[in-house]
Amino acid sequence: MQLGLEGKVAVVTGASRGIGLAVTQALTAEGVHVVAGARTSSAELDALVKATSAEFVAVDLGSPSDVGAARTRLDGFLSITDEDWAASVNLSLMATVRATRAVLPSMLEAGAGSIVTTSSVNAFLPDPAVLDYSAAKAAVANFSKSLSKEVASHGIRVNTVSPGPVATALWLGDDGVAQTVARATGGNAEDVAKSAASDSAIGRFSTPQEVADLIVFLASARAANITGADFTIDGGLIKTL
Repeated sequence: MQLGLEGKVAVVTGASRGIGLAVTQALTAEGVHVVAGARTSSAELDALVKATSAEFVAVDLGSPSDVGAARTRLDGFLSITDEDWAASVNLSLMATVRATRAVLPSMLEAGAGSIVTTSSVNAFLPDPAVLDYSAAKAAVANFSKSLSKEVASHGIRVNTVSPGPVATALWLGDDGVAQTVARATGGNAEDVAKSAASDSAIGRFSTPQEVADLIVFLASARAANITGADFTIDGGLIKTL
């Protein structure tokens, strides 16, 4: 399928790893000039910048290093401090707000544009183990839906993608969800990950590339009449309508 993205310009945040890196790779493969933002680069992003027209821009959308990460809260609601809540809102909702605020004026001037924000199934599948993260991602989805109504008449579309567990460091890294749960329960991180994957109908985590493909489609003119929508990519984890 020809997506008609060649020669376009895109801004990707969190571009040095995980889903952000996969989106950057997918967009450059379509001939897009990508401004790849992250706190620091990575070997993979450096290689991509060298081989394509992508450019790296150091940007900090939140003060801690794990922007957007889901902190596993195994000690329950009462263990979550005001500082924890503020950090989650800052790193999920406000990072999205800041990035959108930065790109929207040029889109309004052009009379066209597509914004795709990464939410989470936890936005509508609240989980006490990531309670503050779930609430912050629900705010991201609400923000995106509201904004889509404001800017649609200006030729700008706003959609969200809500992944379930994805095979990235967030879940599978040394300090990821699986390892955190395993340390707390005396179990094995691989078993924790397999158990989480088995909750979906397909029985595995999504890959960053699969999430990226969906995001890139939504960014393209092939999705020209789609706005204010949320798309779940979770291998059938959500089993309700």
